[in-house]
Amino acid sequence: MVWRNRRAAYYFAAVLLVTVAFTLTYNAGMRVWEGRPQPLYRSVEVVFQTFTTTGYGEDAPWATPQMNVLVVVMQLTGIGLILTAVDVFAVPWIQNALAVEPPTAAPDLANHVVVCGYTSLGETFLEDLRSRSHDYVIVEPDREAAVELHREEVPVVHGDPESRETLENAGLADARAVLVDAPDDISASVVLTAREVAPDVDVVTLIEDADLAQYHRIAGADDVLSPRQLLGRSLAAQVPTAVSTNVEEGVVIGEDFELVEVAVREGSDLAGQSFREARIRDRFGVTVIGAWVDTDFRMPVDPGTIIRTGTRLLVAGSEAELDELRNATAASVRPLAPQHVVIAGLGQTGVAAREALADTNTRLTVLDREDAEGVDVVGDAREPDQLDAAGIGEAQAFVLTLGDDTSTVFATLVARDRNPDLDIVARADAEADEPKLYRAGADYVQSLATVSGRMMLSTVFEDEEVLGYHQRIEVVQLPAGDLDGRTLADAAVREATGCTVLAVKREGDTVTDIDPQEFVFEPTDEVVVAGTDASVERFEARFRD
Repeated sequence: MVWRNRRAAYYFAAVLLVTVAFTLTYNAGMRVWEGRPQPLYRSVEVVFQTFTTTGYGEDAPWATPQMNVLVVVMQLTGIGLILTAVDVFAVPWIQNALAVEPPTAAPDLANHVVVCGYTSLGETFLEDLRSRSHDYVIVEPDREAAVELHREEVPVVHGDPESRETLENAGLADARAVLVDAPDDISASVVLTAREVAPDVDVVTLIEDADLAQYHRIAGADDVLSPRQLLGRSLAAQVPTAVSTNVEEGVVIGEDFELVEVAVREGSDLAGQSFREARIRDRFGVTVIGAWVDTDFRMPVDPGTIIRTGTRLLVAGSEAELDELRNATAASVRPLAPQHVVIAGLGQTGVAAREALADTNTRLTVLDREDAEGVDVVGDAREPDQLDAAGIGEAQAFVLTLGDDTSTVFATLVARDRNPDLDIVARADAEADEPKLYRAGADYVQSLATVSGRMMLSTVFEDEEVLGYHQRIEVVQLPAGDLDGRTLADAAVREATGCTVLAVKREGDTVTDIDPQEFVFEPTDEVVVAGTDASVERFEARFRD
């Protein structure tokens, strides 16, 4: 609005200056060239008649070529001023008349999620909400962004998230939770307002600087999430070291039964065999739920699929069975000497990765563009000479925690060229860039957007347990429903849905030894199911009452 008023002022000033200039020139021309002097007010009248193309009165025609040229120039100038007036006044008026106004209040909702701020970190979370049919509404302070979301049929409320009225219009009092994804200095203010509007609602904030978490909690946040730090620790967990496990902490299903992810390392007993040849269930007693092969998650796994180095198995079993599988997936001979790991990028993610590896049997070298505490080599990770200075040629692993995906791709290409045997673990900001990094030579990639989304989902919906923040796998407990009186073989659960039944809760006990041909479900059973988001939805659609 300010810019439009300024444009109008500029236009009127230009009209005034042009009118004065032409009036004086025309008046002088009539006196000198035509020999017909006249008062200024008469010249002003002729100038306006020319600008508006309404006629020229008694002055026309003119005898001298100079006056005819002057009048032509005045005519063209008048046309230009008219067209400019249309752009300055008429077009904005029409745009305002036809403009779509963003909603300032949400429809009647209950048990929904109010999202204050719409950033790339929250996109995956919103996709998960949509896929699970959870209601939500976005509070967006920017009018143009709110209009765009409204046009895309995204539930949105336009207003200041720090305003009590805006949060009330978003239905915060009846919401399940409010997620604040705003700049750190604004988030605390939003939390205070949310607590005033709905004292009992769950408040979750997303922060970049982990040091500010205490202020968010003091303001009243129930959970303060720092996805960059979680991503750094998760990336560090993928680095094979002599004394640290390669298997992440699993989801406990029973007292001695859990679901974990296991990476197959080079030189292990399983590498190079097909799943059929490996006979994992017969040899180790564990159930293979699925597997990450290259960049694809396969569930269920085709028996003919080859288990290659880097294949990640999603398996369920007892602690003893999993320990035996761990030994089989590790290299037959592992070096006892400290491993050399190079970390590129010492932002929030890089610091978390460095701290996670500091307590392991690892020799660390940190490469960053700027000299700071903890940086060993100052340089660009995309430059071969700088990587050589960090010792990339002799390193066993390379952890890339750069904040730009394009730079990460180039650094991955150079590092793979410098050291073909290097384990490369990379951060991606966008989920869409993960396949590109794998093609560039990365062994393992996690995106900040995916980690953030799954982290938020697990926090807001605690009853929907998730194996890992970076994985799209659910472990849920559901009623037996239409499985009552049937066996797994009869119902063809895996074939029909892609899910795997891990256990059955029956009368307070957890049954994990389920024979597909013999075990018959009872109406009061609770079924523990593992699968992707889509496969769990298929299971619910097919077997729930």
